[in-house]
Amino acid sequence: MSAPAAPASPGPGPARRAPWWPWAVAVVVLVGVVVALLLTRGSDDGTAAPTTSPTPTPATTTPTAPTSPSATPAASPTATAGCAPTGDGPPAGADVREVVDVDGDGRPDQAWLTGGADRRIGITTASGATFSAAIDSASPVPASAVVQRVQADAIPVVLVDLGREARLWSVVDCGLVAPTNAQGQAYTFDRGFAGQGTGVGCTQDGGALRLAGLDAVSADGGTFTVTRTWVDLGDGGRTARNGAAVQVATGAAADDPVVTTAQQVSCGDLLAGRDGPVEPAS
Repeated sequence: MSAPAAPASPGPGPARRAPWWPWAVAVVVLVGVVVALLLTRGSDDGTAAPTTSPTPTPATTTPTAPTSPSATPAASPTATAGCAPTGDGPPAGADVREVVDVDGDGRPDQAWLTGGADRRIGITTASGATFSAAIDSASPVPASAVVQRVQADAIPVVLVDLGREARLWSVVDCGLVAPTNAQGQAYTFDRGFAGQGTGVGCTQDGGALRLAGLDAVSADGGTFTVTRTWVDLGDGGRTARNGAAVQVATGAAADDPVVTTAQQVSCGDLLAGRDGPVEPAS
């Protein structure tokens, strides 16, 4: 028997291909290097290449409507500081009473009367100011006073009852001023001795007290006719002028309030001799 034949040797196989990924990596690296050089390369004068920043988003603003003058609230009124402190206050022995605010600081003030040969009417404000005026009258009747504000401009007035007449002062620039009449003389109210009037009063007119001279005349000895004459203060209280005269009552009994008021010195609800200072006995 013959020996088995030896197996044939295999022929050469197909050739193996080199891997591709190293080339891809190399290309990516090369591209990165080129981009980096382009981004970081400066110009010849050393200025850095500009970079691009994100465009900011503009803020949204709600337009504000313009304010009209009428919509602006008016400033709140402020009380004045009052009169500057002056003087030493009411003199010793004077009759002193609390009265309305005469200097606009919102606090009640004081009115006072002195007696004797040099009797005076005076005001001492809560702020510490004291001012006064001489009462030049030969009337033996003790003086009494009342203080009030009159007219729409709230002029402070001082009425002094002297029995035969009533004197009038206004508070002007922290002092007492005697208003003058059309003849340039100090305005006075008759109290029945000159035949021109019998009293003084203040009546509500248009929302404010208004000063008036009053005259109660008896025609038959039993009933009265009452006439009211407005007195208008001007120039801040420096002048006084008679206004219209109006007959307010006819055939009124002697005890009718319209008659009794016409024979007194009052202003609104305030009555001289009751609601103000009275001259002290000397």
